[in-house]
Parts: sequence; structure tokens; C-alpha cells
Amino acid sequence: MYSRADLLRILHLTPRQLANWERAGLIAACPAYSFSDLLKIKKVRDLCAMRVRPAVIRQSLEAMQKQASGMGNPLLDAGASSTNNRRVAFRHEGRLLEPIAGQFVMDFTSREKVVTSTPIPTPEPGSQENEAAMWFARGIALEEDPATQTEALAAYQKVLEFQSEHAAAHINLGTLHYNRQDFTLAEKHYRAALQADPRYALAYFDLGNVLDETGRVQEAIQTYKMAIQLAPTYADAHYNLALAYEKTREPRKALKHWQAYVKLDTTGPWSVHARNQIQRILQADTLKLVHSRRG
Repeated sequence: MYSRADLLRILHLTPRQLANWERAGLIAACPAYSFSDLLKIKKVRDLCAMRVRPAVIRQSLEAMQKQASGMGNPLLDAGASSTNNRRVAFRHEGRLLEPIAGQFVMDFTSREKVVTSTPIPTPEPGSQENEAAMWFARGIALEEDPATQTEALAAYQKVLEFQSEHAAAHINLGTLHYNRQDFTLAEKHYRAALQADPRYALAYFDLGNVLDETGRVQEAIQTYKMAIQLAPTYADAHYNLALAYEKTREPRKALKHWQAYVKLDTTGPWSVHARNQIQRILQADTLKLVHSRRG
């Protein structure tokens, strides 16, 4: 067994990091740890280093346990890796599954990691599927550096030359165009992703963001609702749907999704904002009730 001090020393953690993960429900606070505990906490550390939020890790673990009943510890039993949209994928039945969205994602070998600082792979001749996978891996690696994002766009376009209905490539192209505020092209690719895979919750979420950004709030609401219907634990979709309802001046509808969000993300600045919104809406309703009684 390892003491708390041993854990911090071996994994090069700070007490604050460990305490944050305990508050997020990722780790149970205890005076001593087993070797398997160390392995689990190391995986949490590595995912956080890839900028995956603790709340997302916890949501992914819970969703994975529902997807694969009987799996006690997905971090160790199924392994875990970060995807390019800062979510967690687990190996399940020989494939990588993103459990929150309920989608299988591209499966990469050790030289084709979804989030990587290794040398950018150069596609070699082969089957269309292999070439598409290599170009996709190249696009992800290029996407990490703002200076090479134009090359990333070209790499994803190459993917589509080999597989025109490659949903993940359409999503990543859409996000690159969205970040450049080219909302027309972003929408085009998000819709293409949905045409390729109508159950792609992330594509509905991203499309909702474009619709919201371009003033089509009612359409955005319906799109966020589709994302939540496909993935009920999709915290970011609840958050953005609540914001959209605030824009349409429907606070009671927003309230439901603020409350759903804080159950899924219990810490962090977005959770604080959601809690403030809940308090504001409830106080406003109380004032209305008092006013109506006096009237």
C-alpha cells in the first residue's frame, strides 16, 4: 500500500490536484492506495494533462459503465485516451468508443494518436480506408499548431477524397472553419457529418453552436435538444441549451438545463455560472409569486 505522500511523490502531483479530483468524484479520498489505485490516478493525471476536464472524465466513466455493464473500472479495464475534442474514448469490443456521445471514433495505433506531440505521419499508398486514416491522423497533428491549421484543412479534405462520408473529418473541418468565423462552411460540414451519421450527438451540438452564432436561436434549440436526446449526459449541450432559452426569454425552460448541467459538472467556472443562473431564476419566480399574492 502507498501513503498519500507516496502517491504525490511517485506521480509528481500537488495536494491541490489530488483534492480537486476527489471533489470531482474521480478519486476516493483515503489514507492509503493500492497499486491499481496508482494506475488509475496516473491515467486521470494523463487525461487532465491533455486538457480533458475532470467533470468530462467523470461523465465519461459513468457513461462507459452504462454502455458496458459489469465493467468495474473503465480506466483500467478498457483503457482510456483523449480525443481531439477533449473527450475520453475507451477501447470496447476492439474499437474506440466515446461513451458520452455514444459514438465509435477513429482507432489509432501508437503512431497515430488522436492527441499527439509525436512527428506528423505521412500517408503512404494503400487502401482507401488506410489512406483516409493516415490523412485524418495528419490533420489532427497539424491542427495542434495554429501555424499549420491551413495544412490541417487540406489534410481533412484529402480524407474526404477517399471517404466522402467520413463524419469525424467533416466535424473537424467544421470546427476549423467555425474558429475562423466562416460559419457557412462550418455549417456545411456539420450537416454533412449528420448526413453521414444521423446519431452523431457531437455534430448536433456543433451545428447548434453555428445556428446560435448566426442568430437562428430557435433552430439551435431544436438541435441542442437532439444532441441531448442522443446523449442525455452531454453536459455542454445542456449548458448551451440553457443559454439559448435565456436568449428567448424562457427562464423556466433554461432552469431545467442549468440544473442538469450542475449535476454533471459539479466544479469549475461554468458550474459556478450555472448555479448563479439557477439562483437568479428561482429568486425571480419567488418575487413573481409574492407579487401575485399581494395583487
